[in-house]
Amino acid sequence: MPTLVLPFPNINPVLVQLGPLAIRWYALAYIAGLVFGWLLIRRIVADDRYWGKLKRPSAASIDDLLVYCAFGVIIGGRLGNVLFYDPSYYFAHPLDVFKLWEGGMSFHGGLLGALVGAWLFARRHDAPFLTVLDLCSLAAPIGLFFGRIANFIRPELWGRPTDVPWAVVFPGTDGLPRHPSQIYEAILEGLVAFAVLLALARRGGLKRPGLVTGAFGVLYGAARIFSEFFREPDPRLEDLGRGLTMGMVLSAPLIVIGATLVIMSLRAPGKAR
Repeated sequence: MPTLVLPFPNINPVLVQLGPLAIRWYALAYIAGLVFGWLLIRRIVADDRYWGKLKRPSAASIDDLLVYCAFGVIIGGRLGNVLFYDPSYYFAHPLDVFKLWEGGMSFHGGLLGALVGAWLFARRHDAPFLTVLDLCSLAAPIGLFFGRIANFIRPELWGRPTDVPWAVVFPGTDGLPRHPSQIYEAILEGLVAFAVLLALARRGGLKRPGLVTGAFGVLYGAARIFSEFFREPDPRLEDLGRGLTMGMVLSAPLIVIGATLVIMSLRAPGKAR
């Protein structure tokens, strides 16, 4: 047993209750991620130092990008959770697909939805698709940070039993001290990834379309796989046996695709980029 166990901060998952309307931390995390990401992107596209002569979307058009990505993340994230993790249940209870307030969002599904949203935005505004993806990738860790904090508050997606001194006993579990794996992911997928990508952008990374997107894929994939060793997988939905989890399997291709994009963006001559 650990010499110290941190008490779980009993935070009400409902931030504000206005009659039948409940504003939850879970929803607020998505809103905060989208709004702060939107503000960051607007600032960056308006700053010539990041771009040189490279074509990019206008600052005014970023309002549309927020809408496209918001719908893509929400629809893709929910459908990803339905199809990747528990299709048999949702096929038997189709109305439960719409119960977003009960949780159940897949990052990988949200990523696919955001890709579709970014593609539609790029077509409508005649913007380079890879550049749009770079902007979205730069903002994505902000949403991931807030999302993982919301997972901790809810609480859900907790870690495996452990004897580390910062272990937490989560309500609704078997009472064993566990890794606060949501915090690990908030730090790695959120803070660390954002710091690296922002530093890359400030050093001219956005002038090489695809570089920031590729770096995000590598960073997120590696952070997620690492964190899966500390997170308790659902034995029915996520545990694939032999130490593998669904999160690991879905994240591994991101590392390969991301590394490929990084190599291609670094090798491409100016006009090809």
